[in-house]
Amino acid sequence: MRSFLLSATLLLAGSASAAPIKIEFWHAMDGVQGKVAQYASEFNKAQSQYEVVAVSKGSYRDLQPALQAAIKAGSAPALAQLELTQIAPMAAQGELADLSWADDSLSPELVRDIYAPAWKVGDLNGKRFGLPWNLSVPVLMYNAGSMRRAGLQAPATWTELEAQSRRLAAGGKRPLVAVPDAWTFEANVLSRGGSLVKGSEPALNRPEAVEALTQLARMSQAKLAQPRGLNEAVKGAFDFARGQNIFVLASVANWTDARKLPFLQLGIAPFPCEKAGACTVPLGGGALVVPRGSSAQQQAGALAFWQFLMDPARLADWVKTTAYAPPRRAVGPLLGDWYSKNPQLRAAHAQLERAVPRPGLPAYAEWSDYVEDAVRKAINGQATPQAALDEAQKRASK
Repeated sequence: MRSFLLSATLLLAGSASAAPIKIEFWHAMDGVQGKVAQYASEFNKAQSQYEVVAVSKGSYRDLQPALQAAIKAGSAPALAQLELTQIAPMAAQGELADLSWADDSLSPELVRDIYAPAWKVGDLNGKRFGLPWNLSVPVLMYNAGSMRRAGLQAPATWTELEAQSRRLAAGGKRPLVAVPDAWTFEANVLSRGGSLVKGSEPALNRPEAVEALTQLARMSQAKLAQPRGLNEAVKGAFDFARGQNIFVLASVANWTDARKLPFLQLGIAPFPCEKAGACTVPLGGGALVVPRGSSAQQQAGALAFWQFLMDPARLADWVKTTAYAPPRRAVGPLLGDWYSKNPQLRAAHAQLERAVPRPGLPAYAEWSDYVEDAVRKAINGQATPQAALDEAQKRASK
């Protein structure tokens, strides 16, 4: 929609002396809000048309309902960050602006340089509602000291992980941390060549999902895995650091906090791939969206700020600060020295080459809740894996 941009440009040209257009930016990067504020300040100093005001809104789970309430009240910010599965339902409800016009206005070189799955994360039914920024890939974190003493290397498959857990399960240790987390379970299923969707329908109880959950339940029952709730992060981190647990499935971005744990030599490896040749990983993280009601000038300003964030040098700084995976290839050469000091992160980020977007279906976030319920029941022995996933499938199919 070139006329959209042209109108915005003419309006701005006619009011050069006017105050800059305010772009309030709600984000969920609470732990690095100072860095986000720094980028906003640098953008504001680099031009005079827009003023970005970065506002930390806590976690993704905090931000989304606050954003929806603000949209309903007509007081939404001009720019916001959403977790990837939050985009489709909000777009379906008409709460987000269609940014398809931006595709034609962006440099073809920039678009080509962005990893294909990263560019697809905000593309829903041929319309663009999100712009990639902080992308994560799933990884296997491990207690490298415990592994070294046992003479083991990081497992490359789920079969190896279970076999190593059996060797490591001595003195009350329960090597694998089993958490009812939809994203890492989705990655587990994908690693076996499966999927949790079929077209636009749920496929939560297909053989690969049952196989994945059966292994987690079996390991939990045999005391090779320690079931944990999503609210047990502090206790889980303590047990991981002291070697009570050895393996943790996590986001690559968790590296920045995990490496600070005392008395721990942290190891990080690509997510286990059970079916060679068919193994993919689901992208995680977030993207930038423009809420409904933003003016043409605000939309143009939001796009300008996103392009500012996409500068390779700035993205390299972002990756070094957060360990998020770089969304564009041009960043790689700028991370050479950093990767040489952190070679395991180079291998983790290389998973972008076999990454896929999470399903862009409005109901998928709700289905993910059902998956987490199924995983929780199975690893705690409250239901068989098949029964738990059959129940999830039934709930999702209503």
